[in-house]
Amino acid sequence: MASEPKDPWGQQGGQDPLDDILRKVQEQWKQVKPTRGMNWLVILIAIIFMIMQGVFIVEPDEQGLVKRFGVITRTVEPGPNFKIPFLETVATPKVEKLHRVELGFRTDPRGRTRIVPQESLMLTGDMNILSVEFIVQYKINNASDYLYNVAKIEPTIHKAAEAAMREIIGKSKIDEALTVGKAAIQQSTQDLLQGILDQYGGGVQIAQIQLQDVNPPEQVAGAFKDVASAKEDREKLINQAHGYRNDILPKAKGQAAQDINQAEGYAQARISRAEGEANHFLQTLKEYKQSPSVISKRIYIETMEEVLSKVDKVILDSSAAGNVLPYLPLDRLSKKGS
Repeated sequence: MASEPKDPWGQQGGQDPLDDILRKVQEQWKQVKPTRGMNWLVILIAIIFMIMQGVFIVEPDEQGLVKRFGVITRTVEPGPNFKIPFLETVATPKVEKLHRVELGFRTDPRGRTRIVPQESLMLTGDMNILSVEFIVQYKINNASDYLYNVAKIEPTIHKAAEAAMREIIGKSKIDEALTVGKAAIQQSTQDLLQGILDQYGGGVQIAQIQLQDVNPPEQVAGAFKDVASAKEDREKLINQAHGYRNDILPKAKGQAAQDINQAEGYAQARISRAEGEANHFLQTLKEYKQSPSVISKRIYIETMEEVLSKVDKVILDSSAAGNVLPYLPLDRLSKKGS
């Protein structure tokens, strides 16, 4: 009797073990096959899962960008919104938040700051070195450009702001950066940085650039203080000199004006007096020509009155002199002699 052929699995009769495995799986599936009620439960769970995957919330300070296969299809406003699960994704940048970038220093979570010299040290236009620490504040004005036009937008803003500040400081003098020129430096840097980011299509609006601290490096801070102190002393002395000048010049001008007015008044008085005397003489001369004897006698009497009024003597007529008792005032003579 011929023997039956063996199959590759070493079994006789051609029975396939794979059929046994499939038969066992079918039997187990029949045992765990869900009932009709369980089917509805599975469907309900699937619906809830789809809703959870499709509904999303956009916060009040955010803007939602819905993408389908990597392409932005629509923009949604704050509030509850829906997307197609597994096919659409959502990005929600904070478009109302005022973002902050620190340059030249860093602030840790505890509020402590540390200087970053490689960012803060800058060269001025008059070849001096300053340590400049400042803050850039910006808002997102185009969410799509902000997210997808520039890779790593935060580092880009950081580097662009540092470059802009270095350029403006490089055009400024050290005294301007330390004193009255800070506002102009801030505005110029803001304008330059905004132009750079607009060229990049960064989708941001620079709100403000604020200089936190502008000082000379620590190694030369003492020398800068001495120079600043000397400048303050110079300004103080200049102001004192200006004050003295402003005090003495008006007085001198007033005294000069007073002296000039007095001289002019004196000259006018002398001129008027001379004119009056001349007119009196001419009037007397005119009268003298009309009656010389009368005028001569008048002039003689007026002259004697003027001369004798200053002489301490008493003149008597010869007819009356004999009736007067002679008196010699020796006490007066002794006082005049002494």
